[in-house]
Amino acid sequence: MSTDPQFAQKAADIVGLYLEPPENALVICVDEKPAIQALERAQGWLRLPDGKAMRGFSHEYKRHGTTTLFAALEVATGLVQADHYPRRRRREFLDFMNEVITGCDEKEIHVVLDNLNTHKPKRDNWLKRHPHVHFHYTPTHASWLNQIECWFSILWRQALQGASFTSAHHVRQAIDKFIAAYNPQATPFEWHKKILNPVGLKHHYADLCN
Repeated sequence: MSTDPQFAQKAADIVGLYLEPPENALVICVDEKPAIQALERAQGWLRLPDGKAMRGFSHEYKRHGTTTLFAALEVATGLVQADHYPRRRRREFLDFMNEVITGCDEKEIHVVLDNLNTHKPKRDNWLKRHPHVHFHYTPTHASWLNQIECWFSILWRQALQGASFTSAHHVRQAIDKFIAAYNPQATPFEWHKKILNPVGLKHHYADLCN
């Protein structure tokens, strides 16, 4: 839950970009997924009473390093641009942003970001050199307002969760392969507001499903 005293103002700014983007402007959501682990999961098999064998992964694994993913989602199309880095510092962030804005000098670019210190230094000389780029920060503890987080969740479920990798390079290959398959079918996320009816407080988690 966000305790940001400017939550409403910041949230309205970002949702406004999603629903009514400035004319002829590009709106993108950017974030990093750090320390993605390359886990080689132990494989085994089980002989069933009927003689058939069932293969699967055990809970044991070997670690083969990590990689950090930087990604940008274009709100209007759902297309994703990404790159891999060994670390998550200001220099990696700026290197990725230079890739993202290449060829967009004639467009106003609005970027949705969280409040990580690498995103908002006290003196942002990079923004001064790129006056057509505008940063919009999510409220504190409200990274869910950044649509790239939705895509990270899709990536995790469909390409990374439960998979076995023998190296960080293997992880990067899997992510790149997923993006190559995802982008041709990409569509923008649709935001909906459900009708909320006032109800009493729930006392148990199970009650929330009723």
